Amino acid sequence: MDVFGILTMIGGLALFLYGMNTMGDGLVMLSGGRLEQILEKLTKKRVMALLLGTMVTAVIQSSSATTVMVVGFVNSGIMKLTQAVGIIMGANIGTTVTSWILSLTGISSGNVFVKLFKPSSFSPILAAIGIICIMTGKDGTKKKTIGNILLGFAVLMFGMETMSGAVAPLKDNPTFTGMLTAFSNPILGMIAGAVLTAVIQSSSASVGILQALCLSGAVSYGTAIPIIMGQNIGTCVTALISSVGANKNAKRAAFIHLYFNLIGTVLFMVAFYTINHFVNFEFLNETVGAAGIAVVHSLFNIGCAVVLFPFANKLVSLATFTVKNKKNTENKENLPEELLALDERFLETPSFAISLCRNAVVKMAEYSKTAILIALDMNSNYTKDKVKEVIRLEQLVDKFEDSVGTYLVKLAGKDLSTEDSHMLSVLLHSISDFERISDHAINITEAAEKMQKQGLSFTGDGRKELDALETAISDIMVMTQETFSAGDEKNAANVEPLEEVIDDLVAEMKQRHIMRLRNGDCSMEAGILLEDILTNYERVSDHCSNIAAALIEIQADELDMHKYAENKAKGTDSHFREEYLRMKNKYVLPKKKEEI
Repeated sequence: MDVFGILTMIGGLALFLYGMNTMGDGLVMLSGGRLEQILEKLTKKRVMALLLGTMVTAVIQSSSATTVMVVGFVNSGIMKLTQAVGIIMGANIGTTVTSWILSLTGISSGNVFVKLFKPSSFSPILAAIGIICIMTGKDGTKKKTIGNILLGFAVLMFGMETMSGAVAPLKDNPTFTGMLTAFSNPILGMIAGAVLTAVIQSSSASVGILQALCLSGAVSYGTAIPIIMGQNIGTCVTALISSVGANKNAKRAAFIHLYFNLIGTVLFMVAFYTINHFVNFEFLNETVGAAGIAVVHSLFNIGCAVVLFPFANKLVSLATFTVKNKKNTENKENLPEELLALDERFLETPSFAISLCRNAVVKMAEYSKTAILIALDMNSNYTKDKVKEVIRLEQLVDKFEDSVGTYLVKLAGKDLSTEDSHMLSVLLHSISDFERISDHAINITEAAEKMQKQGLSFTGDGRKELDALETAISDIMVMTQETFSAGDEKNAANVEPLEEVIDDLVAEMKQRHIMRLRNGDCSMEAGILLEDILTNYERVSDHCSNIAAALIEIQADELDMHKYAENKAKGTDSHFREEYLRMKNKYVLPKKKEEI
């Protein structure tokens, strides 16, 4: 092979790896985080976990990606170590699907219908469809994602064909065949396969490279089998790297992956070559094709799963023994599981990461609502326990804002679908409003504390009016939290009319309060605190309005957050007018004495 042949082979390898990466990323995006959610929820039974691990890996075409996800699940506490074993075993089976797809390149027949199954025959058509989808589809849409998948597959197959064509002349090269013969040594072959896979961090890709070499006709079963064994060990490197900096259980999950492949390889190698010593398998000297590689790869991984599945608990014990418990090394901070779930490993699967962030903000909304409801109750039923609870909830909400905000900023730099991009914007706009609502709960609590310490109280009329307003504040807070949690855009449109009614109620209460001050019915000290409370109530409703507006505007692909408010101000929104009038009649302050 001359220098141009080497360059052709390198170019083919580059196209192959790029195509595999593009296709894999597209498949992950197309799944929209659903596969990860299935893994998260349906892994209680080990057999089901094995099947799910197989399915997910077959779809996303990467056992490394599946295993890294599992490490993230275990690290965040979403999944137990015993659940992870089945998925890891299934991932090894699922990754064999890629080798079967790539084996189609070895099809050779004069029959037209058979030739149609050869990738070189249909890949150009897929590439044409893919590029049309990419050029006509908008960023983040399914159409463009499907285009990337099709084009990635075509590039992958073209790279495979290019590599195969470049190495074909090496069949008669003594140096090359001599080097391959050296790899027929089980130990050397296994090391070569492990090193190659560790470098490119993809067993599917390394198997594909081996299949391309096989098409040259210079590779025998005796050479290929040890390399395939080594590839299964090398693929563990990705999970081990991912576990660096993770908690002990996440490290154990990575070691389970390593031990499963290592023990399986050792058992197979010892059994196979021991039998070969006495039987002398003649097929080891035969030339292996791409389909033969797929057969060996599948038989090995399925065989390992069958043999080691009954000993899954032993693998867990071995990993636990390897990564022992150490005192005072784990983070003992008692954080909600929604925050613990925000593992950075999931940033590589943005759709799933977005769903985790949404779960966290839904919990954050619940904490904010609870804080406000407790604070509202303290104006008439003050206790120190309620004060402590509001402070605790506010601190939790602050942690949510910091953690989720940082995580969302990292996600913003990822390639997101249109739907995920909209959700990210909604979450970014909403977390600051929920955090400010909890701050107002603290302000209201502090006002209630001052009332208690100074022995102040509101007049009978003032207390009745405050009760009426607090009912409206409670309702808008509950409505906002439930609307956000359900993602209900229709119900979100009912928040703004109630916010406007609350503004009217606050304005009227302030006027009535001024009249009571003039008449000497209310003390100046109590009046100042009432003014402070009213301001906080009004701002709580404003933040509720912001959250609802974000849900409406961003989901409608509108960046102008005040468009809805402008329409209602101009009187052009009939729904707003109807709701405003209905709520105006529902939330009414008690009549003044002179009106009775």
